[in-house]
Amino acid sequence: MAARKGTRSTNVPKEELLEFYRSMLLIRRFEEKAGQLYGMGLIGGFCHLYIGQEAVVVGLEATANAGDQRITSYRDHGHMLACGMDPRGVMAELTGRAGGYSKGKGGSMHMFSKEKEFYGGHGIVGAQVPIGTGLAFANRYRANDAVSFTYFGDGSANQGQVYESFNMAALWMLPVIFVIENNQYAMGTAQRRSTSTPNLHSRGKAFGIPGEEVDGMDVLAVKAAGAKAVRHCRAGKGPYILEVKTYRYRGHSMSDPAKYRTREEVQKVREERDPIDHVRQILLTGKHAGEDDLKTIDREIKDIVNDATEFARESAEPTAAELWTDVYDEAV
Repeated sequence: MAARKGTRSTNVPKEELLEFYRSMLLIRRFEEKAGQLYGMGLIGGFCHLYIGQEAVVVGLEATANAGDQRITSYRDHGHMLACGMDPRGVMAELTGRAGGYSKGKGGSMHMFSKEKEFYGGHGIVGAQVPIGTGLAFANRYRANDAVSFTYFGDGSANQGQVYESFNMAALWMLPVIFVIENNQYAMGTAQRRSTSTPNLHSRGKAFGIPGEEVDGMDVLAVKAAGAKAVRHCRAGKGPYILEVKTYRYRGHSMSDPAKYRTREEVQKVREERDPIDHVRQILLTGKHAGEDDLKTIDREIKDIVNDATEFARESAEPTAAELWTDVYDEAV
């Protein structure tokens, strides 16, 4: 796979390319393992995998500063790993163990990290968008120069609360980047069948919010667009919309057989547009790394994922007393 048009791979340092490769590969291998554990009955409830969409969050995290926040939907494991959350804690939470980020009480869709400014993981479609807007309001109020990365999908883009958030963000010039992860399918319905406008980023025009479409299978393109959006927000110009065109290889969730699309469609994207293979080819053709170097990275990533899995399996289940903790926030 040749470098995509518009990516300036020759200007990207070797270390940055390798970090992109490692980060995306970690998400891919972690999600593959999560899928296996779900099949074994070790992960309960819902489980939405991020396989195929890795370039979106990895590219945008490359533009974030310390203090910036991120919030997303139920397809959230990739965002956790990309912002630096410990794979051990994430996997332990997926398996409902006390060593998890929410002490085994949140599961796949509801884990958080104050340390990494990760505010969920939300199971209700579109519910995270007003919360992400609220984070941006707090940033503006405190004048702290921080930006809220608020992720949601093409299905959520049709929710009314999204437009209420657009209105308030534009009215108050809030530093929020609305990231529409358009993976082409809202649950089992193709975007072209559920959305009246082909370009979701244009939905902000009525509110005066600028936006653009980005190739979400190209981490370099995502980073470039993200940097532009971040500059816009930090300059006090208000919100920005990024419609990141990506693709999920698996079903909507682990219980989805994905019969609404053909295997040939999925395979074509895998062969021609895979985001990890894209960076791999740049590394190899640019002689930034050899096959042996990339195999070494792959082994290191597998070791990290296996270690996280063992940690999760060995971690204790939460006690009954945990039912009564973290219910209220104690007043100071």
